[in-house]
Amino acid sequence: MKEVTYKNVHNRFKLNGFHLDKNDLCRVSYCLIKEGDEFEKSIGDFLLDWFDEKEYIDLPTSGTTGTPKMVRIDKQKMVHSALATGDFFDLNPGDKALYCLPTKYIAGKMMLVRSFILGLDIDFIAPSSNPLAKNETKYDFVAMVPLQAQNSLAGLKNVKKMIVGGAKMSKDLEKSLLKGKTQVFETYGMTETITHIAAKKVGEKAFSILPNIHISQNDMSCLVIDAPKISNELIVTNDLVEILNDNQFIFLGRIDNVVNSGAVKLIPEQIEEKLANEIHSRFFLGGIPDPVLGEKLVLVIEGDKESAGELTFKGLDKYEKPKEVFYISKFMETENGKIKRKEILESI
Repeated sequence: MKEVTYKNVHNRFKLNGFHLDKNDLCRVSYCLIKEGDEFEKSIGDFLLDWFDEKEYIDLPTSGTTGTPKMVRIDKQKMVHSALATGDFFDLNPGDKALYCLPTKYIAGKMMLVRSFILGLDIDFIAPSSNPLAKNETKYDFVAMVPLQAQNSLAGLKNVKKMIVGGAKMSKDLEKSLLKGKTQVFETYGMTETITHIAAKKVGEKAFSILPNIHISQNDMSCLVIDAPKISNELIVTNDLVEILNDNQFIFLGRIDNVVNSGAVKLIPEQIEEKLANEIHSRFFLGGIPDPVLGEKLVLVIEGDKESAGELTFKGLDKYEKPKEVFYISKFMETENGKIKRKEILESI
């Protein structure tokens, strides 16, 4: 079977209802750049970059795991990522998809690549916090960030499958999504892995990996990803995981968030799971310097003391109970909605 390359455009591909081939896409891109809104210009720019003579694209990382930087990714590797997503989520030519993410980051770019590589019939709209408002179209596949998913609960009756990534979902959002009929998956990945390399159904604990990917752990118990079709090198993450089998792992937390308090190592994300039903505002746990313990565990809540209500910490072990609680009116966050834990703790 002939390999699908980045020069291909699937004959079933449609953009906003129109069948377009490679030449049509380039023509449309010029129009979008010349006459379109800001989000349409960025789509046009990306498509022209995709169909130029270069074999790679330069992408900005989101800055969640450090300083934002530019990374160079082979277009063919992006094609392999799109094909793996198609296999994993059983996407077929002609399936209707919605594109409502910014084109700036990899997640948005990959929705476009999936559509013309897999032959999806994709509608694009301006990225907004409520992408399904006033939209009664039925969609087979949609990708959103948690804030969009939260605001789209009423409209999800028209969506068959949805992937949610970019930031962690709250427990309240998970519960709301489980009540609907939409198949919702939380994804795991980063720019370097060309979006997700694993996904799990909302409500489940373990992530399952996509095709052609192998996982292991280093001596720090962090996830190591071997994905030859999407990266020439092993990708060593800062994510502490428990590997269940060759295909599944449980995310425990980030190694750079671990709090070493009086020689007891605490993983904030694990404690946050236990508190998720008790605190209904956004919150997180972290460590701040302490003269006796080295670091002390603190709880940071978005909002005021009144809105958080009475905190009991009844489900926590002795060492897991925060030594102090801080209230901050509005959390600093990255462009795609991830809480800037480090900066907030430093400001405290």
